[in-house]
Amino acid sequence: MPKIKKILVANRGEISLRIMRTAKEMNIRTVAVYSEADRLSPHVLFADEAVCLGPPPSAQSYLLGDKIIAACKELNVDAIHPGYGFLSENADFAQKVAEAGLLFIGPSPESITVMGSKLAAKQAVGKYNIPLVPGTEEAISDIGEAKARASEIGYPILIKASAGGGGKGMRIVENEGEFEEQMQRAVSEAQSSFGDSAVFIEKYITSPRHIEIQVLGDQQGNIVYLFERECSIQRRHQKVVEEAPSSVVSPSMRKAMGDAAVGVAKACGYYGAGTVEFIVDADLNFFFLEMNTRLQVEHPVTEMITGKDLVREQIRIAEGNSLTFTQEELQINGHSLEVRVYAEDPKNNFLPDIGRLQTYRRPQGAGIRVDDGFEEGMDIPIYYDPMIAKLITHAETRDAAIHKMVQAIEEYKIVGIQTTLDFCKFAITHEAFVSGNFDTKFVENHFNPAVLDYEFTPSELSIISALAVEFFAKDKPGKGGQEESLQKSNSAWRARLQ
Repeated sequence: MPKIKKILVANRGEISLRIMRTAKEMNIRTVAVYSEADRLSPHVLFADEAVCLGPPPSAQSYLLGDKIIAACKELNVDAIHPGYGFLSENADFAQKVAEAGLLFIGPSPESITVMGSKLAAKQAVGKYNIPLVPGTEEAISDIGEAKARASEIGYPILIKASAGGGGKGMRIVENEGEFEEQMQRAVSEAQSSFGDSAVFIEKYITSPRHIEIQVLGDQQGNIVYLFERECSIQRRHQKVVEEAPSSVVSPSMRKAMGDAAVGVAKACGYYGAGTVEFIVDADLNFFFLEMNTRLQVEHPVTEMITGKDLVREQIRIAEGNSLTFTQEELQINGHSLEVRVYAEDPKNNFLPDIGRLQTYRRPQGAGIRVDDGFEEGMDIPIYYDPMIAKLITHAETRDAAIHKMVQAIEEYKIVGIQTTLDFCKFAITHEAFVSGNFDTKFVENHFNPAVLDYEFTPSELSIISALAVEFFAKDKPGKGGQEESLQKSNSAWRARLQ
């Protein structure tokens, strides 16, 4: 059984740093790769060795699989961990890693291929009696045939790219009159985004929740599920707030979803860490959506409630070890929330923001975790996903975890760029979220940018007025003295408000 001594992390930022921390705990040496834009990033400085891949654009750096494998050969690396994004779900890359005599810390190329196609995935899980959303079983391109199938399924329907993800190549069609235009758009976007124009049709669930199950499997065929994550707070079909467990999943529903997720994993001979995603309707019926054959961004909430280090488990499985625990030994401990801190402006349709982290101070305390890849003074590059960090809290109850998250958000100081922190605070304190009565349309139904405009409380206004009187009652100093006095008053104002 091979023992991994050196891992190259084929990624950047917070996930690269998070993987390296576990590797070092396991006494495994680490190699970072980086683009010229990330030369001084924390993950580069943390690693034992580092290799520059090229210019900032991903196609000239982080997506250069052959160059990454060549670096492994030169540095006597045993295994590659792809993180998420970039090459993590690229079956060709996983195959090349194996052919080079290296371990790929992830599933087999065959599993990635099957689950990388939504249509192939649906066909693979069919024999396991897993609930599927009503829809076409094969790709469809003829508009007339597609329209006829849509009528059979019943509007509203969803046109989806078979190779899609992140909301790309996806169109909601409310009625037959708009079908042709939306079909053409979905096909065009699928081709431009994924190089694959195949689309299929599904019944559109009108008030959906997005709930996923974490699975782990070893190469001996043992598979367990590590419970669910609620991921329904989204913008542009991408998650912003996640929690574990879900507030609406009962023990019986949890077992049914978990058993279904294990069935999905068995359908493709899965090993490693993976996530089976389900869509849940208003009556809490669940349907298989897709499987992500990698570590998820939101994996920390599962780690917090189970006490399992998923990266450690991935490494052990890649080495050929069996799982050291059974399904019966897994238990849910408390409640965990994660908010994604993006460099985006929620007041401007969540558009990405760039700039320098003039102030960057993380919250601290028991039950608070920050996974990030930046330090104060660094620039947010325009070339990659705008996520700065993941902020995670853990407490005995859901209410306590929410309260702790509010406190952590308020203590998180970021100056220089716009972030999603205020939006996340709004979301987790909204009545719909607190009550558990929400779905993936939370932003559409409840969010207005105006709610983020700061309103002073009466006590705060009183403090500001008193400071203003104090400032202007003094003898008017010269220009320099006035600026100094104003700065002191401003500091006093901030100190009293915090």
